[in-house]
Amino acid sequence: MKAITIPSPQSMQVVEMEKPTAKAGEVLLKLEYVGFCGSDLNTFLGRNTMAKENVIPGHEIGAVIEALGEGCPDTLKVGMTVTVNPYTNCGQCASCRNGRVNACQHNETLGVQRDGAMREYIALPWQKIIPVKGVSTRDSALIEPMSVGFHAVDRGQVTDIDTVLVFGCGMVGLGAVVRAVQRGAVVIAVDLSEEKLEIAKELGATYGINSKEENVVEKVMEYTDGFGADCVIEAVGSPVTYVTAIDAVSFTGRVVCIGYAKSGVEFQTKYFVQKELDIRGSRNANPSDFRAVQRYLTKANVPMDRFVSAVATPETALEAMQKWAEAPAQVFRILVKF
Repeated sequence: MKAITIPSPQSMQVVEMEKPTAKAGEVLLKLEYVGFCGSDLNTFLGRNTMAKENVIPGHEIGAVIEALGEGCPDTLKVGMTVTVNPYTNCGQCASCRNGRVNACQHNETLGVQRDGAMREYIALPWQKIIPVKGVSTRDSALIEPMSVGFHAVDRGQVTDIDTVLVFGCGMVGLGAVVRAVQRGAVVIAVDLSEEKLEIAKELGATYGINSKEENVVEKVMEYTDGFGADCVIEAVGSPVTYVTAIDAVSFTGRVVCIGYAKSGVEFQTKYFVQKELDIRGSRNANPSDFRAVQRYLTKANVPMDRFVSAVATPETALEAMQKWAEAPAQVFRILVKF
């Protein structure tokens, strides 16, 4: 079978591998679509310090069940469309002990710490398989990144009396926009791309701020009568957006951090104290977030075609990744079709 690997920074190759089989407790998946995400781009650029060497990338999955190993539940059927929970959990660390397995201390995400799904077939434990109804295999590959945004809104304890500021309108950020709107909040979206801001508004954001052209804090204060945002969700991973999040959040507000900043961030920590802020990390997603995204996609009129910037083949994946690296702000998701 074909698989894509990243053997060194800014390189990618298609290799032949032996097709796996479904062992006891495993499900063999035929991959149809796999998405490249920001972590894959950073791996490609040599910036992802968590990625293993010569990794097979990919953990955003739209697949069909090819075969079932012994001991899999009857609820899983050959031919069923599925996506995958791509995280592991050890069951013994503090996070697992506290029931927050999405933040397992020893997590190994597909395509990062262990080989991922950019291949024709993969065998995985049945517990990580998520059946999908009413959503195509292409769109199933978009469920995981949106679920990360859904989880961040949950971490922010967003309600219908909140104004929520979302930095970054990629797939994760748009997931946060959608979930905050579902919770009844007023949403302010921030991005460098007018196209992404327009989509955020289509999905329910009340305001859009182009941070390349407007002062974010001034606009937030204008939209909130000078109070600031009750909850800020940082889905970019930039020192600038991290600092601006602290400036734009209200007194006693919540800041939820998803993005990994690639360098140190210098804060005026007096605002942490004076505003009595809740600053919270948000990592990965829970099974309930996956289910919520699936339900949303089946019930809402979602412009899914606009989320897919390009569909590549294994042979054209390198070219697609190079174009993304050249203009990262212009890309939502690149899918590879197997």
